[in-house]
Amino acid sequence: MEFDSKWFGEQQYSVDDREYRGSIYSKIREEMFHNAYYQQWGADGEPPLPTYDVSWGRVVRGILPFGSPWKFRQATARAVDSDADMRWGPDRRGFRRLLHPNGVCLFGRWIIDQPSPWSGYFQQGSEALIVGRYSTCCGETRRGHNRSLSLVGKLFPTTDENYSQPLRTANFITQEDLGGSNTPYINDVVCRNAPDVTPWRRGLGTPILLLTGLLFKLADREPAIRQLYPIAELGKPAGESTRTPQFMQLTVDKDQPRIEGEALDFRNEVISQIRNSPFRKLVFNIEATDAGARKGVLVQRRTFPEGWQRIGRIEFHEAVASYNGDFVVHFPHPPWRTDDNDPQTVLRKGKQHSQGGGSAFHRPDRSA
Repeated sequence: MEFDSKWFGEQQYSVDDREYRGSIYSKIREEMFHNAYYQQWGADGEPPLPTYDVSWGRVVRGILPFGSPWKFRQATARAVDSDADMRWGPDRRGFRRLLHPNGVCLFGRWIIDQPSPWSGYFQQGSEALIVGRYSTCCGETRRGHNRSLSLVGKLFPTTDENYSQPLRTANFITQEDLGGSNTPYINDVVCRNAPDVTPWRRGLGTPILLLTGLLFKLADREPAIRQLYPIAELGKPAGESTRTPQFMQLTVDKDQPRIEGEALDFRNEVISQIRNSPFRKLVFNIEATDAGARKGVLVQRRTFPEGWQRIGRIEFHEAVASYNGDFVVHFPHPPWRTDDNDPQTVLRKGKQHSQGGGSAFHRPDRSA
């Protein structure tokens, strides 16, 4: 599919968002593989993966009054208001990501295998299908350069890959330092729902980072933390109290090999972890805690005085870089709650769907 650099797609809340009633895991997986950027990944003669840029011009386009709508303002509001898993648009071309346009989609299992004080799919014994997207904030994808890597995911409350009824998903968002880092291997990247912030590391991209923070603060109060209550409420029995961890971090398991290569694109590194490593999978450890403190305003650092509790793992068994993975799949931002365990405390009243509890999500079979 050809790409027009001036094309944005529907950044605002639209029909895909209004009509969302859930998704089927197998169909999302099929669509992600439908238009992969290659016939056979790694084969001779395959073109390099496309790289979409992030620019100040695109971010501020429409900012002036009496002109076209400000697409970036629309996008930040829609990211919070929409629960949609796929946003096709009227022309089936999706939408142009303004901040994380380059990514690789992953498929596997979310597994909580250790005792946990939290509810829903943070409880020991919980297993879910997961669709993830590993991406970078900017146009730079290569090792040896500053970039901020991110892992987001959507949990389906079943382990049956052929389950044929639509399910509402629970989404999470994690990232390393929002200003970026020069971490050569994904093995050493730490992705948190509340990352550090070092704006000056963005260089010429610093104004984009600052504007992003401002718009998310206007749309949803907290620009540098994404709450985890959708997972703590997923499949939770009616009447049971929600218990959400404040913080979660994801790290590549220590047994994963290191993929060598000068200026290696992180997308090829991720795919190689699954296709070429002896394990044929990419494993992330899930760690959580309720104790954390933040220092600083513009430059932010978080400390975790009680340390982290490992509660489980994510096992990804498939990966693909594709057009639909970059332009169609959507990972919602949970709207901010002053008490993340109480749906009545949500600040953004314009949220378009039911706010809460176990009734918002269906758990057809905890151990299918």
